[in-house]
Amino acid sequence: MKKYIFLVIGLVSFVQAQEYKSVFDCSSSDARFVMTRMNLIERTMNMIEKDGDKANFAITLHGGCVPMVSNVYGEIVPDEDISYIKKAQESITRLAQKKKVKIIVCAMSLNAHAIEKKEVLPFINISKNSFIDTIDFQNKGYALMTFK
Repeated sequence: MKKYIFLVIGLVSFVQAQEYKSVFDCSSSDARFVMTRMNLIERTMNMIEKDGDKANFAITLHGGCVPMVSNVYGEIVPDEDISYIKKAQESITRLAQKKKVKIIVCAMSLNAHAIEKKEVLPFINISKNSFIDTIDFQNKGYALMTFK
């Protein structure tokens, strides 16, 4: 009988867990702002999981947001932005590797910033057009959060 009570309690707890699905779309060229937003994504995900819920996040990067995906960002960003890009890159690395957040960068934006595909961090997904990916996530029920 005790087994059944624990099973029912476990099922009720499982059913009550909520899934938060969001795609974070970043195009900002303000390195400090981008760093703060990547930290905020990470903190938000931790808060959701601490409450026993599931966070299913993706980040799409294009425009001025793409230098953080490069392993040679120091060559392509102004000196005053390097510390911010480094911290943003540390956040997306943790998010991708520990939290399984899908990080997608736009190939057109890589090209515009003269970042070669071989310079992109290995856990980053390269998309021909990140707008298409963002739309696809929305079509699958992900909330859209933009960082401009």
